[in-house]
Amino acid sequence: MRLSGRRPTSFTRSWTERQRVVLLTLIGVQVAVFVAQLFLEAYEQGIVREFFGLSETGLQNAYGWQILTAMFLHQSPWHLLGNTIVLYLLGRDVESILGQRHFLFLYICGAAAGELGHLFLMPPSTVLYGASGGVAAILMAYATILPEMELVTTLRLKAKYLACGVVTLGIGLVIFDRFGAVSHSALLGGCAAGWLYAHLLGFGRPSLVQRALHQRKATAERHRHMNAEQFIAEEVDPLLEKISREGIGSLTRKERRTLALGREKLTEQV
Repeated sequence: MRLSGRRPTSFTRSWTERQRVVLLTLIGVQVAVFVAQLFLEAYEQGIVREFFGLSETGLQNAYGWQILTAMFLHQSPWHLLGNTIVLYLLGRDVESILGQRHFLFLYICGAAAGELGHLFLMPPSTVLYGASGGVAAILMAYATILPEMELVTTLRLKAKYLACGVVTLGIGLVIFDRFGAVSHSALLGGCAAGWLYAHLLGFGRPSLVQRALHQRKATAERHRHMNAEQFIAEEVDPLLEKISREGIGSLTRKERRTLALGREKLTEQV
């Protein structure tokens, strides 16, 4: 049944699902890199961890390529399988909503932020297999865009609760598992990047910072439309009463700016 109630004509364009080029390419790259990992480890044990996993020690040794290679490394087949499942199931919707370009940028930003989080939070010798950073960004962006979506229907597990669980898990693992080769230290940075990227695109509830900026902008706009008499009566007189009671030292920085704005309005009126 057609919702429009009209019959299709020769000019009607049939709806086709968008091809998930970026999503499938990322999955293919991850699988290919993991196969390459297996060959390298078979050739020389520990070569991937020493030369291709990210660590502060490696960067100090001028292994700058680790910043790129670590983005696609997995610790085990189970790590690869888990990331692939999450990336495919959630990435389909995120790519459709954001578009292929933003989806790719989101993944890259998440991977890079995951690496920065690892370098900031973990000891210099700890090695990161950082493929989870980009996947965590996709997960957090999904939870920001569709927070009430139930991912596991039988458990009624909503996306926002899953994201909170991943953040909590990441914090716990960063505290208690800090040495050797790890992958969890990319979760926090990746989640932060996904949340920020989605908010910059206009999704999710306004943050405290956004609400504060909006309120400040609204206050400035209201002050701009007030004449000198209104401004003095509503904004300056209460401050003068406060000064008479508590002294000028009791004024906050915001209140001092209000007094300065009152002087400007009086000058403009003269």
